[in-house]
Amino acid sequence: MTVDADELRGIVRGFLAANDPRGMDRLDFLRARFDAGLAWVHFPAGLGGLGAARELQPLVDAAFAEAGAPDNRPHLNSIGLGMAAPTILRFGNDEQRRRYLRPLWTGEEIWCQLFSEPGAGSDLASLATRAVRDEAGVGSEAEWVVDGQKVWTSLAHRARWAILVARSDPDQPKHQGLTYFICDMTAPGVEVRPLRQITGEAEFNEVFLTGVRIPDSQRLGEIGQGWQVALGTLMNERVAIGGRAPAREGGLIGIAAEAWREHPEKRTHGLHNRLLRLWVDAEATRLTSLRLRQQLAAGDPGPEGSAVKIAFAELNQAITGFELEFLGEPGLAYDDWTFHQPEFTDFAKRGPGFRYLRAKGNSIEGGTTEILRNIIAERVLGLPPESRTDKDRPWKELPR
Repeated sequence: MTVDADELRGIVRGFLAANDPRGMDRLDFLRARFDAGLAWVHFPAGLGGLGAARELQPLVDAAFAEAGAPDNRPHLNSIGLGMAAPTILRFGNDEQRRRYLRPLWTGEEIWCQLFSEPGAGSDLASLATRAVRDEAGVGSEAEWVVDGQKVWTSLAHRARWAILVARSDPDQPKHQGLTYFICDMTAPGVEVRPLRQITGEAEFNEVFLTGVRIPDSQRLGEIGQGWQVALGTLMNERVAIGGRAPAREGGLIGIAAEAWREHPEKRTHGLHNRLLRLWVDAEATRLTSLRLRQQLAAGDPGPEGSAVKIAFAELNQAITGFELEFLGEPGLAYDDWTFHQPEFTDFAKRGPGFRYLRAKGNSIEGGTTEILRNIIAERVLGLPPESRTDKDRPWKELPR
């Protein structure tokens, strides 16, 4: 039976009456919320949800916020919540769902993503990290031995688990010889090193995998199905990056508009025209993001998320460039070059120089603009695919 909004309000009231957040340990409260099906209400019962419509989630979150309840600090586990969880729900078995989803949602276990490699970023299907099956394994369970290097890995230095794509059959064409795993980031052979960016800080890491043993029970999907599983993850990632819908004049356009109002002495006719065009573009992107999230609520992120992600990246770079030019010399003063590894990036709390430099990465992370344009051309517009000589050849025969 589907739960409607009135019933859901009643369930939340009943839960809060029995679980006063002011008198409970934070983690105990979050675990109880998950067990009551009020974590992500669109998930199935028993897995933190009630099988309700996804659009009812804001109603639940607002009720908990009004009651002063702690949240699960979603900004600290964005990859787990936005990418790993929907992938586990769709491709995992019952045992995997029960093991991983609860501590993921409560934030007890942080997740990262081991996809990109030094030689396989834009063309992810070319990845070379190897996974070799060891039938001997431990006890009666086979294991996989993984060797390779991953790069641009957010939160790897904090993560307990990672979603990992590795090549399990080099004799197959590159899209067919991949398998998807859950990797224990504390396992022997996992080494994490920070990568310092142009902004001065290190949001990302490179991860070296040397003889890492992964039980077969931590495989997501069938052997050789890794590309299909990874596509599901990537579609959710692009929605997570580009599909955020701030309030009107929120986000970076709000920062630029505020600077415009605070500094009338810097205004010019040309800059005024640019700001107005950016404002309109930001509003169009915001409304498109809202529509995309409604599509996601129906359970299908779809390839259209690639278009919103492109618009998001280009708009961010244009707005931060405008802000820097408008402010002039003061805008070039950088606020903090100190090396550190932030838990998340907050554009609003940093200076215009940081925003300008960091926005450059928006057209690379979550799929480069060039790759996303190919996806839109082929899967949204139905144009003929790009000629690919490597599509049907065994991966091991491809030049690298």
